Amino acid sequence: MKIGNVELKNPYILAPMAGVTDLPFRLLCMEQGAGLLCMEMISAKALQYKNKNTKVLLAIHPDEYPVSLQLFGSDPYIVSEMAKQIEELPFQILDINMGCPVPKVVRNGEGSALMKNPKLVYEIVSQTVRAIHKPVTVKIRKGFDDGSVNAPEIAKVVEEAGAAAVAVHGRTREQYYSGRADWDIIRQVKEAVSIPVIGNGDVVSGKTALEMMDETGCDGVMIGRAAQGNPWIFHELSEYERTGKNPARPSKEIIKSGMLRHARMQIEFKGGYLGIREMRKHVAWYTKGMEGSARLREAINRVESYGELEELLELHFV
Repeated sequence: MKIGNVELKNPYILAPMAGVTDLPFRLLCMEQGAGLLCMEMISAKALQYKNKNTKVLLAIHPDEYPVSLQLFGSDPYIVSEMAKQIEELPFQILDINMGCPVPKVVRNGEGSALMKNPKLVYEIVSQTVRAIHKPVTVKIRKGFDDGSVNAPEIAKVVEEAGAAAVAVHGRTREQYYSGRADWDIIRQVKEAVSIPVIGNGDVVSGKTALEMMDETGCDGVMIGRAAQGNPWIFHELSEYERTGKNPARPSKEIIKSGMLRHARMQIEFKGGYLGIREMRKHVAWYTKGMEGSARLREAINRVESYGELEELLELHFV
């Protein structure tokens, strides 16, 4: 699969997720074979005002390749100018978020609110494409709500504006992440445009990834919640495509050592205080469905240091 001038080794893409796809987690997914890594979304306005919190979001490791940096905003000038200012950073693709359902983003006319304004979508994408040399992609949803399902229309606008690819989450903004993803809308988008289409929604295994590609004709598959606490999914996807069989799931020992390594990476990247607190949600995801996981989730929220985390996991994984 190719996006602009960027060749992906496989079509399995880590979705951009706020509070999840930071640098340590992306590196873990890269090691497991993700074809493209997507960063956490960054506010174009925050970049303009030099908000100190954006610095950590812009961090990219030399080993990350290829990686997509995602901006969100509703002002074509600000989005395109900020894209131009940061183009020297070592990302390969710039993505524009038009799918985020979070109320504070939508209230500002950003994220999925843009689905209601095709003219503004065109202006944002076309100005950004003209401003930078790197490929520009766009992430959209099925529509804003059931009364305005317009992903194919928006995808055509995005293509006409010069985008190199479009990712489609098969749910409306009103659905958030509930209900089933509509794969048929992904098929409709694929039929409407000639640029690569990336499908997103309800892919949890190699089998469902291939089913999505078969049913929709999409060129790539974006993995979001199924990767939380499970960077190994990218290895599993490629192995299933190659062999038609699911590889063995990681053992408890591998999961435990993976969590501890993830924690060390978080602490190195964000410091002891924030790093260990960031790990609390990851540990809950890593251990979801395991025996005693509810008790562990309760205990993990009291962990204050790496030593306490190591001790807790030693007790749990006996």
